[in-house]
Amino acid sequence: GERQLRRLFQQHVGASPIAVAQTRRVLLAKQLIHQTNLPMAEIAMASGFGSVRRFNEAFQTLFKRPPAKLRGARRASETDRRGNEIAIKLPYRAPYDWDTILAFLSARAIPNVESVTAETYARTIAFAGEHGTIRVTRGGGDTLNVTVDFPRVQFLPVIIARIRRVFDLAADPSVIGTHLREDPKLAPLVAARPGLRVPGAWDGFELAVRAILGQQITVGAATRLAGIVANTFGDKVANRQTPGLTRIFPSAETISKADLSVLGM
Repeated sequence: GERQLRRLFQQHVGASPIAVAQTRRVLLAKQLIHQTNLPMAEIAMASGFGSVRRFNEAFQTLFKRPPAKLRGARRASETDRRGNEIAIKLPYRAPYDWDTILAFLSARAIPNVESVTAETYARTIAFAGEHGTIRVTRGGGDTLNVTVDFPRVQFLPVIIARIRRVFDLAADPSVIGTHLREDPKLAPLVAARPGLRVPGAWDGFELAVRAILGQQITVGAATRLAGIVANTFGDKVANRQTPGLTRIFPSAETISKADLSVLGM
């Protein structure tokens, strides 16, 4: 219940759930102010504020100045924006075994939905009937560079949360490593591979379908079948930035009405 939730937040965080949510909105807005050239009204929506007025009030209370004053002057080349694209940096706690997580995602990339190169992970996304893409590369200074191409900025918090889940950005490898090194058999493995992460999934239903397919056959064959599912039943998308991303993975509602005999299983 709500009372128990508030009690746990006060015990472990020292603040109410509403205060934590407000802080997260302000921090995301501050990041967008510094890293993008989005208009303030769009930043207010993208960071989860219900109105521009509430957005301005929060910044005035916390920073004693309006949000526009935090942006400052920039060169035009630093603020160029292509279409719906928003480029931001997502931090992580070092070390981070980027090569291993990219290899994991590459081996399981769904054809036409996901694309993995030596340096980049990309995929199609969909919310509320709108289509878009994300691209993720390793950045400098313990960050990942993320480019979101989606027509509705209000979905940016959800998109960021999912990217953080896929790449396990909330993990603290030093704390995890300290615990695992207490086991004499795990200690040398932790030392040999610092910064390992647990890859997440973009969507729960998509993961469930892949898990079912993976129980029947090998990872490679299951990935191929997932591609058939997407290519047969997923919506088409027009994507010029990342060739090969042409389908949205179908929803549970679509699959429930589909004739899956095309899989030959």
